[in-house]
Amino acid sequence: MQESELDLEHVKKVLETVLLASSEPVALSELRKIFDVQIAADTVRKALAELQTDWDGRGVALVNVASGWRFCARPEYQKFVDRLNPQKPPRYSRAVMETLAIIAYRQPVTRGDIEDIRGVTVSSNIIRTLEVRGWIDVVGHREVPGRPALYATTKAFLDDLNLRSLDELPPLEELGTLVDQVPGAAEESDAALAAPSSLEAEGQSHASGVPLH
Repeated sequence: MQESELDLEHVKKVLETVLLASSEPVALSELRKIFDVQIAADTVRKALAELQTDWDGRGVALVNVASGWRFCARPEYQKFVDRLNPQKPPRYSRAVMETLAIIAYRQPVTRGDIEDIRGVTVSSNIIRTLEVRGWIDVVGHREVPGRPALYATTKAFLDDLNLRSLDELPPLEELGTLVDQVPGAAEESDAALAAPSSLEAEGQSHASGVPLH
C-alpha cells in the first residue's frame, strides 16, 4: 500500500486512538511511525488539524505541546475530572514560584543570578523541588570561577502548561495561577501558600498559550 491509497478518515481514527490511549504527548515523528506505509508529515498534520476541529465543542481537546500531541480536558471541565480525586490540590510556595518565574523568563540563569534578583539566598530545597518535578534542569555551566550551573526550564514544564515553546509563556503574573492547576503539583512542606509576586526585573509580557488542563 502507498500513502496515496490511505483514507484520511482512517488516518484520523488511528491517530485519535493512539493519542487517546497514550498517557504522554506523542511527537509528530513518532506518529508517522505507527502506519504500515511511509506517510508524509504534512499528511499527519492535516489529519491532526481536522481532529482538532472534530473535537471542537467537546469537553476534551487535542492540543500540541512541546513534546508532541495529546488530548486533555478543557479548563472549564477540569473541575469534574478533579472530583475523582477530591483532595485539595497543593500549591507551591512563594519562594518556589519566584524562583521558577526567574528561571522561566530569564533562562539560562545561575543560582547566583536568582539570588541577585530575589535579594535572598536560594535554598537547595527550592532548586531540588523544581528538579524533582522535572521543570528545570542544568543545561551547562557559566565559564567563571567555580563554573556555576546554568538552569533552564524543560519540555516537561512546557508540556504541563500545555505550551509548545517559551514564546507562548503567559504574562508573568499568570504563571502562578497556571502552575497551581497542574495535576500532581506538590508544595514545599515548610513553606507558606502564596502565589508569586510580580518581579520588577521580570515584568515582561508574553503571549498566552493553550490553557492548562
